[in-house]
Amino acid sequence: MVAALAVYLVALTLRPAQTSVGPVLGDIGSELGLGEGALGLLGALPLLGFAAVSPVVHRLSRRWGAEGTLLAALAGLVVGVVVRSWTGVPGLWVGTAAIGATVAIGNVLVPVIVKRDFPDRVAVATGAYSAVIAGAAAVGAAVAVPLAEVGTWRLSLGVWAAPFALVACVWWLRTRVGHDPEARIADADLAHASVWRSGTAWLVTGFMGLQATSFYVLVTWLPTIEASFGVSAHTAGIHLFVYQIVGIAGGLLIPLAMRPDSERGAAVLATVLVAGGTAGLILAPDAAVLWITVAGLGSGASLVTALSLMSLRGRTPSETTQLSGMAQSVGYLLAAAGPVLAGVLAESTGSWTPTLLLLLGFATLQLVVGVVVGRDRRASR
Repeated sequence: MVAALAVYLVALTLRPAQTSVGPVLGDIGSELGLGEGALGLLGALPLLGFAAVSPVVHRLSRRWGAEGTLLAALAGLVVGVVVRSWTGVPGLWVGTAAIGATVAIGNVLVPVIVKRDFPDRVAVATGAYSAVIAGAAAVGAAVAVPLAEVGTWRLSLGVWAAPFALVACVWWLRTRVGHDPEARIADADLAHASVWRSGTAWLVTGFMGLQATSFYVLVTWLPTIEASFGVSAHTAGIHLFVYQIVGIAGGLLIPLAMRPDSERGAAVLATVLVAGGTAGLILAPDAAVLWITVAGLGSGASLVTALSLMSLRGRTPSETTQLSGMAQSVGYLLAAAGPVLAGVLAESTGSWTPTLLLLLGFATLQLVVGVVVGRDRRASR
């Protein structure tokens, strides 16, 4: 059980390196002379890493095992954090790309390991580790500005190398004391079926991409959006913390809306919360805390729903790994355009309202996809 629970420590490493960037984007831009478009690209770069690396994770895990592959990813993540913070302007881009590539491995393999280690409690276990992800993400956002004030934005981003290295050590112990009987999946187990030809797999991918787009646009730009409302940097950082911390509650509670034969109710409820929070920011920005809370609940619920769909639509660990890789590759490729497009829209229009309207449109599409994919179907169909 201790070895199985170690996977939740890995979940701690999957978001803070990204969510700590948004609150200090202004500092980075001022020091390095980067405009909103470039800063949006910086926010999108990890997502591009997710998209590029996710499809090959299946092959890596078959060769080195899930535990070994994750260990290498954790070591690479530590290096990426250090390089991004302390090796100058080129390092900012190279380190950010490395962070995206290594986190992608954890994004794909953690749902597979959760399904393998908790086969009878997939939705609940998924909600629990998603809560860990959301909590770590919220802490990353909340401490970013205070750490930057103590030192600089470099300290704010680079400090995460220490806890990540500790998690890598714990995971190394798991690889030494445990075994991974299903980490290397024989080709025969694949039934020679590709999830890339599955309509259901594409629907799962669409849901994943749409919810990720909304999350990363807000994580990247919410402090800046609130600054346009006259909110201080400190307050905006706290609001970003609230957005992510309430996602824990959303992720833990959404399994209650899942029936044994359908996730449709969960998909609809999660999406309606995202849409409602976004619409509220447009119509009543003075009540931003309320709408951020609503959107945060929906964001956490949407993530757990997406991850549960990946786990439940795969018949075998191998198929689940393929589906997870596909959904996160294409999904995050779509999401990567979000922060960039948001920055370009704001820069060209002089307002953040078009960005919020775009997010509302994404939520509408997510609702349609969720209604369809929520039915009980397998990726092979």
